[in-house]
Amino acid sequence: MLVRVTFRHGPAAGDAQEFRELVASSGTAAVAWVEAVRETPDSHTFVGSGKAGEIARTVREHHADVVLFDHALSPAQVRNLERICACRVVDRTQLILDIFAQRARSHEGKLQVELAQLTYLSARLVRGWTHLERQKGGIGLRGPGEKQLESDRRLIAGRIQQIRRRLEKVRNRREQGRRARRRSQVPTVALVGYTNAGKSTLFNRLTDAGVYVADQLFATLDPTLKRFVLPGGGSVVLADTVGFVRQLPHDLVAAFHATLQETREADLLLHVVDASDPRHDETVDHVREVLEEIGAEGVPQVLVYNKIDRAGWPARLERDEGGRVRAAALSAATGEGVEALRRALGEWFEGEIRRCWVDLGPEEGRLRSQLFALGAVRRDEPRATGGWRMEVELPRRRFDRLLRSQDPSAAR
Repeated sequence: MLVRVTFRHGPAAGDAQEFRELVASSGTAAVAWVEAVRETPDSHTFVGSGKAGEIARTVREHHADVVLFDHALSPAQVRNLERICACRVVDRTQLILDIFAQRARSHEGKLQVELAQLTYLSARLVRGWTHLERQKGGIGLRGPGEKQLESDRRLIAGRIQQIRRRLEKVRNRREQGRRARRRSQVPTVALVGYTNAGKSTLFNRLTDAGVYVADQLFATLDPTLKRFVLPGGGSVVLADTVGFVRQLPHDLVAAFHATLQETREADLLLHVVDASDPRHDETVDHVREVLEEIGAEGVPQVLVYNKIDRAGWPARLERDEGGRVRAAALSAATGEGVEALRRALGEWFEGEIRRCWVDLGPEEGRLRSQLFALGAVRRDEPRATGGWRMEVELPRRRFDRLLRSQDPSAAR
């Protein structure tokens, strides 16, 4: 059974339809729905003793074996509710973690989900056994409880460290791939957006990659990268990433650090929006909040309104004052408007390559080595007074990022 509470003075309630979709995506059949309105959360049972008793009666009437809350609950609240309802109680965070565990396919994805689950469990384990931590020893007080707690802590902490070491190796491999792309001057475009907005469908339409697509939340967890040839003859690397959702658990964001790195390091974000969703303006704001949380708010974005075949919108492009595309409306399923997006991406990167002369002093050999490592040097002439005069060519955003990492006087 599902429980959702609206507070007048407390945490904001999630979207009811999204909660139903999360439950459906987890493979759970909902047999009852209970809503409540309170001033503030109850520290003991979250919903108050009266509503907790009502939930317990509803559980018995419908023979429910689990109660799902559209809220994050404390360990004490979960224990108290499980005692009252005589069944398992799962909060929103654990529900999302369970969905991710079902969706993970690759070795990296499974490690990321396990890390998030263990981080979540470790907090519950510590708080759930605090009554044993107060035991100081002595006759009648030396029991297996505290030893078991410490053993569990060590096992979980050891496994967390092991997973983090493995994910660090994954992160290093991804960084090597990014360095190779930077050397070859191939820009990266990342598809981001709310879950089930159609990112993977658009990815397949643009690249013929054939990645898994389903009308469900979090169908894609593992990032997929594929080269995409632009109409003008150049190419970019297109990255399909995990979808976002309201109140995305922080443990999950931390666990998917290596995956989200592709978003932070991208040259352009295609922010895919479900145009048929009446709440699409809200989802845009939520995605932008997550992008800010992971440090990707400064990456240029193009809004891509997908599913116009369902929304009844015409295909179109919107441009800013400088003539650069800022939004597109299309249908990845039917292909309507996709070719216009291809041309817009070609225009976006056509003028992004910057060629100029850079004067470096004798003490700036490190920057010179970096330019050579990026494959950006076209001509290199030593100066009579020391140093070098170099003609370089590389994407403007990468050039600006490189200069910002140096002393402002490094390039003139």
